[in-house]
Amino acid sequence: MSYYVYIMASRTKTLYVGVTNNLERRVWEHETRFIDGFTKRYNIHKLVYYEDYGSIGDAIAREKQIKAWRRQKKIDLIESLNPEWDDLAETWYTGQRDSSPARLRRASSE
Repeated sequence: MSYYVYIMASRTKTLYVGVTNNLERRVWEHETRFIDGFTKRYNIHKLVYYEDYGSIGDAIAREKQIKAWRRQKKIDLIESLNPEWDDLAETWYTGQRDSSPARLRRASSE
């Protein structure tokens, strides 16, 4: 089973860092504002970065590490693989799969 650490962003680049075992479902929940909370309140619905892990423990440790970082370090991480801040899940729900979760792999450890 895979676990994902991901970063979502709003149009104004407000950031949210999370962890999940089903990235497509979780991104859909953010995009459709299905669950009340921070991402719904601040209109955070664009997947801009993710990493995959084989262990939930590793994924949670990485999520905590990233959450503890200053904003600029998070921005640098995003821009290391996604300099244009593209929505990596833009085509997931239209039948196209060119941005599937396998597209990006875990970045080198910081």
